[in-house]
Amino acid sequence: MVNLINEKIESKIALSKQKLNEIPFRKLAPNMVTMMALCSGVTSIRYSVSQNWMLAVLCIFLAALFDGLDGRVARLLKASSKFGAELDSLSDFVSFGVAPAILIYQWSLYDLPRFGWLFCLIFAMGMAMRLARFNTMLDMEDVPEYWSHYFVGVPAPAAAALGIMPVLIWFDFPELEFLLRSNAFCAVLMCLVTFLMVSRIPTISVKKTKVKTTWFVPLMLLAVLFINFMLTQPWLTLGVMTCLYLCSIPLSCLKFQKDKKKYERKRA
Repeated sequence: MVNLINEKIESKIALSKQKLNEIPFRKLAPNMVTMMALCSGVTSIRYSVSQNWMLAVLCIFLAALFDGLDGRVARLLKASSKFGAELDSLSDFVSFGVAPAILIYQWSLYDLPRFGWLFCLIFAMGMAMRLARFNTMLDMEDVPEYWSHYFVGVPAPAAAALGIMPVLIWFDFPELEFLLRSNAFCAVLMCLVTFLMVSRIPTISVKKTKVKTTWFVPLMLLAVLFINFMLTQPWLTLGVMTCLYLCSIPLSCLKFQKDKKKYERKRA
């Protein structure tokens, strides 16, 4: 009897060691996508230092693409983990906090005596605080239902796009360099984007947005137009989309107040 119990204990120990030594590939796949996003962000820094502006911007948008994929891959494969969440935050900080700050510094603010680097530090530190707040809010359970359609503040990839918006427009309109590349404009923009990141302003999240079936065909046509513009005028398209997102923030606030009042009336 004792021998039988010992054999069962040994088999359980051996099984637990096997589980520790072997990890299913589906657990690794989301982290691999996150690492690709991190590599893109670090590579953007390299191109910013060598003043290859187009590749630096391209790497930031590649990081945004991988950042949007890793969460979906994790949910699809049911491979979400605490390690993956922490790695994703570190990747976001480098790709959307450090990389855009260095890009704008090398592109414009390097010749602003004493204060140029300060504005870039403000942007990077704002991104760190925004991501820290996002991580702490994941454990909150008493969040009202209407908040599920909104972000608290501007999310990290959108903030990075807003921060490098002058570079996007400059690619197609170099004649506006006197304005877009000016120290004052870039410094004010970095401060504004930092405020939008750390604020509690609600911004639209499309993750749980439902679309009526009557809108299917028009949305598909818009998608075709978007792809066409991306292939023919990629930088102008990205710049216009970033400007439109910035203009949509006041509309998001109005819709948020409407949804909040509707929720409160329903509860009353």
